[in-house]
Amino acid sequence: MDIPTTSHTSRSNRDTKTVLVTGATRGIGRAIAEDLGRDHHIIVGGRHRDAVDKVVSALPDASPFIADLADEEATAAAVSRLHHLDVLVNSAGVAAQSPIASQSRDEWRRVLEINVIAVADLTRLVLPLLRASHGDVVMINSGSGFLRTPAGGGLYAASKYALRALTHALREEERGVVRVTSIHPGRVDTDMQVELQAQSGRPYVASEHLRPQSVAAAVRAALEASPEAMIEELSIRPVFRN
Repeated sequence: MDIPTTSHTSRSNRDTKTVLVTGATRGIGRAIAEDLGRDHHIIVGGRHRDAVDKVVSALPDASPFIADLADEEATAAAVSRLHHLDVLVNSAGVAAQSPIASQSRDEWRRVLEINVIAVADLTRLVLPLLRASHGDVVMINSGSGFLRTPAGGGLYAASKYALRALTHALREEERGVVRVTSIHPGRVDTDMQVELQAQSGRPYVASEHLRPQSVAAAVRAALEASPEAMIEELSIRPVFRN
């Protein structure tokens, strides 16, 4: 098993916020890491060392956080190596799209484990650090956790509605100590979205989707809100109606 580490690859600046981004090796997570990496130290979260190291080496100030978040022991071990944290961005997630009649109990477990349980557990583990820094938690949710659920989207939407409920509760429990923001993007131009559209038989047109960088900009806006303010929920959707 890979041994996570938090050693910096370049400059160390006490005035720079330390941000852990999960799912940071691709898609929305990588866009967030690249955007915030312009002026923060990024802890790059991912399962595979090669992919994580590639992102770390491309950022001005970054370190790796290598763990399969579905693995409770690996996650706890990775967190034990953190000594300071200002921001947690929970971006890692898995997609699912099929009729409920065809979904096994194992598939429900797989999706809920990554999209809800792992998020709750990681957040719990780093909360002492975030409380100490009066930091932020940003949950990358989905339009599926905000809108009416279409046919075939029940499992994924169930996980995202559960994540929304978790986020609401966390916000009230930590109010005044840790800010908690929920970001709900519509369809985003990522590899995951390409796969989903292929499964549904819908022609894929990248320009009809949000750019990952637009979601990253929304995350930055939440983090840069003045100290007395908190962006609680933010829905960001493509201009194109989809």
